[in-house]
Amino acid sequence: MKLDSAGLQVLLPQECMALLATAPIGRIVFTDRALPAVQPVNFVLDGTDIVIRATVGSKLAAATRRAVVAFEADDFDPQGRTGWSVTVVGHARAVDDPQEAARLAGLPLTPWAPGERDHFIVIAAEQVSGRRITGS
Repeated sequence: MKLDSAGLQVLLPQECMALLATAPIGRIVFTDRALPAVQPVNFVLDGTDIVIRATVGSKLAAATRRAVVAFEADDFDPQGRTGWSVTVVGHARAVDDPQEAARLAGLPLTPWAPGERDHFIVIAAEQVSGRRITGS
């Protein structure tokens, strides 16, 4: 088990992806008018790609088109002082192909926010890193 300089367990990419698959909510980090923006989203994994549903004209949909974004999800037990955090960096793309959109619509991804969310954003996991704290 490899530890970082803070004593946290460094997770392997496949461990990171397995943990991401268990998280119902993550945070996407993107640029909005030259400033960093963070938005919580529900998501699903499609292999190693992160899939998010958005409204077609939303700020998120516009800002992530062909952009490099970060995505983070975590889980913590404050009483046990245990938890993990996973960060993914990669290019986001809007799904324009009707066949791909139909396939993605079949994934178990039901938006939590109200309104129509029939626009798919896919983030390619190009850099994956994670840490785990196992308690004192």
